[in-house]
Amino acid sequence: MENKKQSSPEEVSELESPYFEFQAYLGITKHMGGLKATKELIELCHINKGKYVLVVGCSVGVTPCYLAKRYGCRVVGVDIYERMIDRSNERVKREGVEDRVEFRVADAQNLPFENALFDAVICESVNAFVEDKQRAVSEYVRVTKPGGYVGLNECTWIKAPPPTELVEYLSRISGVKEILTSDGWQELLEGSGLRETVARIYKTNALSQWINEVRQTEFLDFLRAWYRFLFLFIKSSACRKFTKEALTMPKSIFGLFKYFGYGIYVGRK
Repeated sequence: MENKKQSSPEEVSELESPYFEFQAYLGITKHMGGLKATKELIELCHINKGKYVLVVGCSVGVTPCYLAKRYGCRVVGVDIYERMIDRSNERVKREGVEDRVEFRVADAQNLPFENALFDAVICESVNAFVEDKQRAVSEYVRVTKPGGYVGLNECTWIKAPPPTELVEYLSRISGVKEILTSDGWQELLEGSGLRETVARIYKTNALSQWINEVRQTEFLDFLRAWYRFLFLFIKSSACRKFTKEALTMPKSIFGLFKYFGYGIYVGRK
């Protein structure tokens, strides 16, 4: 995947993945399990004060800033979307952690770092959107120090995938490439040479996921996001088009969480 050029609201409809461009424009982020899942991922990756951590797919910078403030880590966040990095740099200044956090535009499948640099590499709801998942995970392992950890929080099929129209809807609206079963995610870790792998699988539902996302979002961020959305909805035909498409859901959407959950997957190098 190539780096995605920052764009104006009017250009969003022309992008490969308006889903992420809209998130970046609004300044919000979300992943399965919210802050609770982030804390569990941090714990399983043995991240604490003084660790040097890479967050792949950092979105608007919430997790990197959290790691720096709560755990005293040095953190690098990367994302393929320039607007995400812009929002991340705004956040790091607001939260006063510029001395511990930096951001770069980068592709998960081709990380611009030397071998064995980081104590841990973590990703939250990233790899379902990556074309070559094995290549990406191998990159995470490459830049991790021996004895360090790679951790993923990923959407997971709890049982066989749902009806075709639902899979097609998720792909069309969010740009997701492929969601794997827990066995599939674990095979990626083990296929990259990681050991002592751990997999924790969680079912969820629409209400609990919504609550997790609200808890993860600070009140001012929530207000900013709504203001930006209303402004964009009025100004941009692309926003109105995307919103209409997102709301035109197959009837089977209401059964999504019978099939769908998330997993925390961690391995040691």
